Amino acid sequence: MATQVSPLAGKPAQAAQLVDVDKLVAAYFDIKPDPSVPVQRVAFGTSGHRGSSFDGSFNEHHVLAITQAICEYRKAQGIDGPLFLGIDTHALSGPARDSALEVLAANGVEVRIAIGDEYTPTPAVSHGILVYNQGRTSGLADGIVVTPSHNPPDNGGFKYNPVNGGPADTAITRQVQDRANVLLEAHLDGVSRVPLQRARSAATTREHDFLGHYIADLGNVLDFDLIRSSGIHMGVDPLGGAGVHYWARIAEHYRLNLEVVSEQVDPTFAFMTLDWDGKIRMDPSSSYAMQRLIGLKDRFDVAFACDTDHDRHGVVTKAGLLPSNHYLAAMIDDLFNNRPQWNAKAAVGKTVVSSSMIDRVAKRLGRKLYETPVGFKWFADGLFDGSLGFGGEESAGASFLRRDGTVWTTDKDGLVPALFAAELTARHGHDPAEHYRGLCDAFGEVFLDRVEAPASPQQKQVLAKLSPDQIKADKLAGAVISKVLDKAPGNNASIGGIKVVADNGWFAARPSGTEDIYKIYGESFESREHLRAILTEAQGIVDAALAQAPNHEAS
Repeated sequence: MATQVSPLAGKPAQAAQLVDVDKLVAAYFDIKPDPSVPVQRVAFGTSGHRGSSFDGSFNEHHVLAITQAICEYRKAQGIDGPLFLGIDTHALSGPARDSALEVLAANGVEVRIAIGDEYTPTPAVSHGILVYNQGRTSGLADGIVVTPSHNPPDNGGFKYNPVNGGPADTAITRQVQDRANVLLEAHLDGVSRVPLQRARSAATTREHDFLGHYIADLGNVLDFDLIRSSGIHMGVDPLGGAGVHYWARIAEHYRLNLEVVSEQVDPTFAFMTLDWDGKIRMDPSSSYAMQRLIGLKDRFDVAFACDTDHDRHGVVTKAGLLPSNHYLAAMIDDLFNNRPQWNAKAAVGKTVVSSSMIDRVAKRLGRKLYETPVGFKWFADGLFDGSLGFGGEESAGASFLRRDGTVWTTDKDGLVPALFAAELTARHGHDPAEHYRGLCDAFGEVFLDRVEAPASPQQKQVLAKLSPDQIKADKLAGAVISKVLDKAPGNNASIGGIKVVADNGWFAARPSGTEDIYKIYGESFESREHLRAILTEAQGIVDAALAQAPNHEAS
């Protein structure tokens, strides 16, 4: 089942497709989730708990229960420093932030919220935690980001970042998730809470200048002198996201030739073009969703956008939207050649579904490759201690070290890779797309694509548990299958799916951790036609494995 592209994909959103914000927010308070219904339980995917208030999967009770569970986790771990709390521009983020504040204040947690309720990008929260914790061994800070990332406008999301500043690992999220579900089942008995006004005026609730601190420190990550002296004309579309007011301040602070094309914030995201399935989704790696950004390609030397919480990047050059895998490879090649203060042993981090072009670049650089399952949490510790110079995901999420080789963020940062496109262009006199073309000249071209299809929670569960012995095929698009992986080579962690590798290509299949879809990724080292053959055969291989897999519906 290949991706069924909607006839509306890439077209402007119509009034009938826009969410009714008043009804959405009302449902957040009115609908009480039933924990006996699987979709209405707390469930942490690859990055936090997400859902919609309309179907009882993201409501006030979820947020109250999760926040209480986080408070109890902090207490058990002896985490007693401030908690940095940030939100994006989704309609449910404000109400969820308020719910969280009521619980945090009741539990006596010192909370840092943005000055004037400014929206807060995910990387600004990670940066805040790390800067606060630097040099401390006690009284450590952690954080919460209220965001469903690039998900549709009717979604809400809630992420916990522990003291390393990155996304919480599975051990933490499972503990928080399980305790939150116990609280839901007990009708919130055990949740401490005070009225919002009391929470906001509590001595433990203080304002923090996320925007000012983050921007003032950016010069330690990027070479703004080089960018400024080149005169490169940059355009940015914040897509109505959490960094909407950051860009103009960055341009002013570093005296850049950077134009912000829109500072509009609209919780319906009516300015978006529709994604592959006809939904509004602020995904900067999707050409369907990024039509407005692509329209900037002839106005600027380089243009970029970020998703709603600004932890993903999209880069547009004269050639159009640069595929995220292409840009990851170009960034890695340029960064490791032009950051002399980085540890000579700092590795390259990538996920199992990212392009093998990265493997080739890392090999030429003489750098170790650290290949992990999908999820940025796998890179957090390496970025924290400098053993990873770069961590990147094929879905356009990445972060890298400061110029001196110390940690910048341990969560994805959309702003820094976006701005690095200008640094790369200034250094070489060619844009990232042309830089990637040079890599193809050196290593040969690769052809990569991803197809998506709807999947029920039961189907996703079966796919996530596939094992190599369930794959019966011995060839992939004419080549002998050399290995079948269900664990990542870098850390031996389960990939939550399967990866099938042949000499001339590979495919990987895994369920989405955030939506009711599954994804098949494929790459050919030969041609686009060969890639199509790989993806077609991959579908058959996965279907056959699912058909003979045990039925997990009851689990």
